[in-house]
Amino acid sequence: MAKLSIKKERFLALLLFLVIGFSYPIDSSASSSFNKKMELSNNYKEIEFSFIETNGIKMRIAQKGEGPLVLLVHGWPESWYSWRHQILSLSEQGYRVVAPDMRGYGETDSPDDPNEYNIKKLSADMVGILDALGEETATIVGHDWGSPVAANSAVFYPERFTKLVLMSVPYTGRPEASPLSSLRAVFGDNFFYMLHHNEPGGIAEKEYDSDVRGILKRLYTSPDTPREDPEVTDPHKSAGGWLKRLGEPKEMPKWLLQEDLDYLVSQFETAGFKGGVNYYRNLDTNWEITKDIEDLKIKVPTLFISGKDDMVIRGASAEELKISMKDHVEKLEGVVLFPGIGHWVQQEEPDKTNQALLEFLGN
Repeated sequence: MAKLSIKKERFLALLLFLVIGFSYPIDSSASSSFNKKMELSNNYKEIEFSFIETNGIKMRIAQKGEGPLVLLVHGWPESWYSWRHQILSLSEQGYRVVAPDMRGYGETDSPDDPNEYNIKKLSADMVGILDALGEETATIVGHDWGSPVAANSAVFYPERFTKLVLMSVPYTGRPEASPLSSLRAVFGDNFFYMLHHNEPGGIAEKEYDSDVRGILKRLYTSPDTPREDPEVTDPHKSAGGWLKRLGEPKEMPKWLLQEDLDYLVSQFETAGFKGGVNYYRNLDTNWEITKDIEDLKIKVPTLFISGKDDMVIRGASAEELKISMKDHVEKLEGVVLFPGIGHWVQQEEPDKTNQALLEFLGN
């Protein structure tokens, strides 16, 4: 394996979005009783749903409250529902809170062409939401894939997105080398899920669509969730896909109820996984289409929030994260890390996440 530069090592570390533990044994046959019209629990009945036109697609948004707009951008494999706790909490404190099903998810349109999921398209979707709602500006908050979408929205449209919160994935600018070539140099013939998502023939979404509950229950876990040994331990990609490499979880994480999982399963049974996987098919495209942009710095006030045990940050301290972002984020106002918390920070630690958000919004 070729020796990597420090900068490339840091870049590859930040690419490890979801190499984490996963969730619990549940009767997989139960998923067939749910569909896109499945009722939400009474806790979320006050959330309003509507469809808007944005950037050439129809998008479903969940919203609640009145006041300054806070736009919540989810990642993979998620939904507006990932923000359920924030929608309720922030709206009660005087904010208009909007969480879309992102392009390719839930009941939002899912274009077939992978090129329709590049970072400029996704950022334009966010501006289109503001336009459709008659809002001039917003604070934008992104988690996982939503973090680079939110970051680039603030880079491309700083007059529209005047505050930014990144969760789990720091912003470190444009890498020196193409992402896929860097990943292939490191992993070679070994399996890595981002490379799996870029294999021809749509094999990744076919695998996930064949067992929606199986993949989601393995992904939605905490760092300490106990799991069975995985069925596949051979590191070579020829040994198979991702699902059997993830040990069967023995129990549900405390932050995820059965009804939560059931609803999320219903959303992916409706939309499928192809749209979300298409985001990964634009890793190199995003790198290419931003090469001629002179200034890719974030210039609006920014906050970073993560679980301290999130594998994306690879154990980095708050100071190390500040250093990694300092040349790319001009107004980084803080780095908040929650001990014992993993990748799904706004769901695993909703109260503290909401507190950090409100403090930042009130500045």
